[in-house]
Amino acid sequence: MNGVNRVRKFMVEEKKVYGKNFKDITENGKFVVMIFYGLILTFSAFFFTPVDEIFSGIGVIVRSPSILITDYISLANMGAAFFNSGLLMLMALVMVRLNKVHLSGPVIAAVFIIPGFGFFGKNIFNIWPILLGVFLYSRIQKDKFSKYIVLSFFATALSPLTSQISFGFNFNPYLGIFLGIIAGVLIGLVIIPIANHFVMFHQGFNLYNVGFTAGILGSLSMALLRSLGLDTEATLVLSEGNNQVLSLYFGLMFLSMIIFGWLFNERSFRNYDEILKSSGRLVTDFVTKDGFGITLVNMGALGLITTLYVLMVGGELSGIVIGGIITVMGFGAFGKQPKNILPIMLGVYLSSLLNIGEADGVAYLAAALYGTALAPIAGTYGTFAGIVAGFLHSSLVMTTGYLHGGLNLYNNGFSCGIVAAVMVPVLEAFKRENRYEA
Repeated sequence: MNGVNRVRKFMVEEKKVYGKNFKDITENGKFVVMIFYGLILTFSAFFFTPVDEIFSGIGVIVRSPSILITDYISLANMGAAFFNSGLLMLMALVMVRLNKVHLSGPVIAAVFIIPGFGFFGKNIFNIWPILLGVFLYSRIQKDKFSKYIVLSFFATALSPLTSQISFGFNFNPYLGIFLGIIAGVLIGLVIIPIANHFVMFHQGFNLYNVGFTAGILGSLSMALLRSLGLDTEATLVLSEGNNQVLSLYFGLMFLSMIIFGWLFNERSFRNYDEILKSSGRLVTDFVTKDGFGITLVNMGALGLITTLYVLMVGGELSGIVIGGIITVMGFGAFGKQPKNILPIMLGVYLSSLLNIGEADGVAYLAAALYGTALAPIAGTYGTFAGIVAGFLHSSLVMTTGYLHGGLNLYNNGFSCGIVAAVMVPVLEAFKRENRYEA
């Protein structure tokens, strides 16, 4: 009986939400849940692929330039992609634990975005220079690294800069790796103050704020490289034919989140109506506001919704699409919920019907998934505004990739920042005008 009580104390705590006391999962419990999913991703690799092929595939992944779009499932193999993704998540969680950071909504979103992009673009080599740069920035500012850990995870959007310089320009191998690491460290040193400033640009209506910042820095970096006669090659490495196994795999994963969340939430969906009422504008922390259990339910629901969307339009569950689904799911702790993402996705779908392109094409699938960074527009100004935002985003994002040459993995976040900056002042103006008329 004492053992049961110790486990209960380790996992469960009393919490007051909306003026009422209820049982929620502890920080230790949250960490156990997150580690569980990190281990699932990591060890799934051995189910998909023989051990020797996994590790040879990791070598291929690490030595690739990794610019958009480099699908690690196609580049190497499925096992290597899963192993890379899971290992990145576990590394991120160890950093969170060592720095004594609470698993709030923003932290959970930042942790999940790492393994999401671990299927394309981020790997166990190229994230570290940027993280080191942010760490050095924290020391220069005489702050604890824990203050910047969330932004440091998001900042790895520019990880391909390290890989491209290291392996993509035919430099002497040692010189290339040295220059790539230096470039990554420099990005890490400057990205935090710029990202903090750019929040004002879109007023918190782009959930991928660092994606916009990375787009600016990536464009500047690419312009500098092009001025030196260095350019990236157009890259489109995509996997296909894995829908059956991956839809089952991720479907079960997201369903387990809903079940675990329901159990942690005292076997109820209490407070989910509060999540659905939220606009999602930065900073909306569902974990702190509504509890971890119901947040986990929301995350699982978003994962299922986005997976079903991809399958319904006939899309392929390639690396970039899986990354998008995991990213949306992670942001289910930090601003996204079904009511504010669906209008954005509908806007992208309508755009695919009217423009040159297909809804099942990778460009439109990515726009529909990653474009949900604009969810706060739908949450604040309504469904029609969300549809317009998704429509505009899907058109703009097709043109922004050239600016940064594929160095910014959050290309959609770059586009979303521009769309939000244009739409929000107009929406606010009409909102004020209607208020005055009333």
